Amino acid sequence: MGSAQEKDELYALDISGVEWLGAPGTSPDEERVEIAHLPGGGIAMRSSLDHGTVLRYTAAEWEAFVLGARDGEFDLR
Repeated sequence: MGSAQEKDELYALDISGVEWLGAPGTSPDEERVEIAHLPGGGIAMRSSLDHGTVLRYTAAEWEAFVLGARDGEFDLR
């Protein structure tokens, strides 16, 4: 997936001005997962109720997650 250097660069980015997106039809006032597109193709993810904890993923990591979700990899058994 992403190299250690890629991850370090993602976490070094100032993301104070990014646009956070939630699922269509949801409101920022309700609890939801939000994502933001980062420079260089990375993705940041957070809870709308916890702005202090932000996870950051390289483009390759995000693509692997999305493909896994589509394939049912994370479905509850």
